[in-house]
Amino acid sequence: MLDYRNILRVGSDPNKSMRTMELELRSSHHTIRKVLDAAERAGIRWPLPENCTNEMLMELLFPEEHQKTALYVLPDYPYIHAELARKGVNLTMLWEEYCAKCQSEGNVPYMYTQYCEKYRQWARVTKATMRIQHKPGDTMEVDWAGATLDIHDPVTGEVSKAYLFVAVLPCSCFTYAEACDDMKLENWINCHVHAYNYFGGVTRLLVPDNLKTGIAKNTRSETVLNRTYQEMAEYYNTAIVPARVRHPRDKSHAEGGVKFASTWILAALRNRKLFSMDEARAAVEEKLEELNDRSFRKRPGSRREAYLEEEKEFMRPLPGEPYEPAIWSPDLKVGNDYLVSDGLNKYSVPYDLIGEKVNLRLTPNTVEVFFRGSRVAVHVRSKVFLREPVVKKEHMPAEHRMYLGYTEKEFTEWADTVGPHAAAVVNYYLTSGKEPEQGYKYCASLTKLADRYGPVRLENACQRLLSFSSTPSIRTLSTILKNGQDRVQTPPEPPKTAVQHGITRGADYFRRGGGSK
Repeated sequence: MLDYRNILRVGSDPNKSMRTMELELRSSHHTIRKVLDAAERAGIRWPLPENCTNEMLMELLFPEEHQKTALYVLPDYPYIHAELARKGVNLTMLWEEYCAKCQSEGNVPYMYTQYCEKYRQWARVTKATMRIQHKPGDTMEVDWAGATLDIHDPVTGEVSKAYLFVAVLPCSCFTYAEACDDMKLENWINCHVHAYNYFGGVTRLLVPDNLKTGIAKNTRSETVLNRTYQEMAEYYNTAIVPARVRHPRDKSHAEGGVKFASTWILAALRNRKLFSMDEARAAVEEKLEELNDRSFRKRPGSRREAYLEEEKEFMRPLPGEPYEPAIWSPDLKVGNDYLVSDGLNKYSVPYDLIGEKVNLRLTPNTVEVFFRGSRVAVHVRSKVFLREPVVKKEHMPAEHRMYLGYTEKEFTEWADTVGPHAAAVVNYYLTSGKEPEQGYKYCASLTKLADRYGPVRLENACQRLLSFSSTPSIRTLSTILKNGQDRVQTPPEPPKTAVQHGITRGADYFRRGGGSK
């Protein structure tokens, strides 16, 4: 409604030109003249009584227009605001429902443009501005900032990079940012988990950029997500919808969020010398809070206020426990030893998968093995290097499993049945380590050689091996048997002579009294 009182007040000054009044009132020449002429015809002069409102003036100056306007029904702004938060509801749909209701009651509805403008005016006054374009709790947009932070090693002076992860809620523009030492998958997933914890909830959709870390393939006809990324989204009950390639407007607020983060975080820290990743994270966290508490330039409030007032209640709840990041390996072929590696240690899988391709799901605490989508093995993951592989008994074939039941006594008794030289080798394996169990693997290998070549040849091979080595190895023993060297007659030891040893009288000689008889 026009401010009729103000027009009459300014127009009452005879010294003011029409141009001056236009500038002061911010109204057109036609509007000002129309009101002044109507006041002249109605005999209305300034000053006016205090209780004379603009609505009363409109009725006095333009009775026909007032009668027409009286038929218009104002929209129910709180109802519109609440309905816009519901999935699939927009202003067009609500205006059509408003028109139908007005017509059924014999009232005149506002046109669509007036309807929307009146709602926007109400929203600006009540700070309820965000739902006009974006539904609360609907989308979280994520990306890596293009710029980086420099981290200086205080000892060597070397400079490394810290990368900035940014997550934005388009409805409120509430932002999360975190410094990372790289942009690999593990940090990418962890940053999402931290963002959800920071927001205190989860959005319906997750819109990332088309980086290879999370998106394996994104074309017009097909979207292939990284398996780890998809698993995380399923855990948080959200859907990943990557931005279209070369369509930056699909992520306009995320790009804006990255821009703001670059300006208010990275640029703000450009003159600060950082000496560790922990220091970088703390600095980013400090600037992040300043960004979220900074007042908007074009509307009342801040990002944090907008989030708390407009969006927080529409966020989906967090799961009971944060997602534990899991990294999926590419296809791994199972070797003849039925072992697979996590890059540090080896773990067993069922022996019947030898030659097959499997996938590893690695978390900080577990190693899970999957074959054709089904989990076939799980191990506790070791964070330190192990000299021996982690093998479960149930993964071994029957003949290998049998060796696990051996004891020191059984190995010793078995060796005695083969021969004294085999017994000597078994004794070496059982006693050379700190514990007898450390030699079981080697003793079991001896039994395999006996099964393959026979106990007689094994005994001969042990005899030959002991003739030139005090530390018998399975590899050397196997070579002797493979090359048939066990069949070669071992030359007898030369007689012990005075020339060889330099001693002609032993201890027994002197026990008998030396040369006396």
